[in-house]
Amino acid sequence: MKRHIILFVIVALLLVKTSFGQSTTGSLVVSSAVPFLSIAPDSRGGAMGDVGVATSADVNSQYWNPAKYVFNESQSGVALSYTPWLRNLVSDMNLAYLTGYHQLDDIQAIGASLRYFNLGEMQLFSETGTYTGGSFPNEFAVDFGYSRKLSENWSGAVSLRFILSDIYNGISSADLSAGTSYAADVAFFYNKKFYKNRKYSTIAGGINISNIGAKISYDGGTFKDFIPTNLRVGGNYTTEIDKYNKFGISLDFNKLLVPTPELDSNFVFSHQGNQDVGPIEGIFVSFADAPGGFTEELSEITVSLGAEYWYSNQFAVRAGYFHEPESKGDRKFLTFGAGLKMNVFSIDFSYIYTLKRTSPLENTLRFTLGFDLDDFSNQGKKKRK
Repeated sequence: MKRHIILFVIVALLLVKTSFGQSTTGSLVVSSAVPFLSIAPDSRGGAMGDVGVATSADVNSQYWNPAKYVFNESQSGVALSYTPWLRNLVSDMNLAYLTGYHQLDDIQAIGASLRYFNLGEMQLFSETGTYTGGSFPNEFAVDFGYSRKLSENWSGAVSLRFILSDIYNGISSADLSAGTSYAADVAFFYNKKFYKNRKYSTIAGGINISNIGAKISYDGGTFKDFIPTNLRVGGNYTTEIDKYNKFGISLDFNKLLVPTPELDSNFVFSHQGNQDVGPIEGIFVSFADAPGGFTEELSEITVSLGAEYWYSNQFAVRAGYFHEPESKGDRKFLTFGAGLKMNVFSIDFSYIYTLKRTSPLENTLRFTLGFDLDDFSNQGKKKRK
């Protein structure tokens, strides 16, 4: 029975981690537990190659950079996103994301989000091949953030997060249980508007260190794994083409702040490797522990490039490119999407076209439905009048 449980765990984790690629050149791919926290949840960022740390503020800023909320033109809003995940592999895995924010005044805002990752149904069998029932592994995270303007152009934010990973849901075992962890995000945002050549433009920059938190364990603390602490840095430039048209381009860099996996004497992943390294120490270690030195450290950085065109602030067309070095996972894909914004609600979608035809990310779609609560309130006031 224990062998069957271990097999289930391996299959469940592989289904998730397959989406983050595998090395084809022998280098060590840096990975972590609960990788669902690294999946872009909304359609706008997903349509632009997974960029978002410095794009203009919107309702989904809680994931990309919560410090952007204080620069949002609307006072409050909510959004719901849905992503059918890895449809080339399974038919019932999906990610749901609910987020919202509210500006307390001109310099303060709060935001929150709930992320639920359903790994689908797993059929369980005994060692003799007898069907023993089904399992429904799932993971979720809930967070709350506070952002504040530090000056006319600068803002900062802090978010706190609770994570529950129940990948053993439906399996009876005294040795295995759901894993829990706590984490925090620290983010900053720079936003400068200027008028030149009779056009309004914006230059922005952002940094977000997300998921700084405790390791997670599924066996009572015997073995602890890192959660996906991540450094995201990027910039954005947006300018008017004319009165009705504007165009923006964004560039993000990401590095997973998790130590490189260790190998034992037989060049097999060591389950005891990095067990004595704490989460904060692991952040610093991750900058200088690649076996190939500085060159390999640079290869652990992924690059996202995205572009966005708006017509009359109502219709958007987006495209992007995501690049990960071959030795560190080899995820390379193009993204496309569009958005429609009405007075009260907005609809966005995105699509992934992978440059490797065998990738499980191929044909991934995201859908987002957003509500501008300011406009909703104003519409109600007009009706009462």
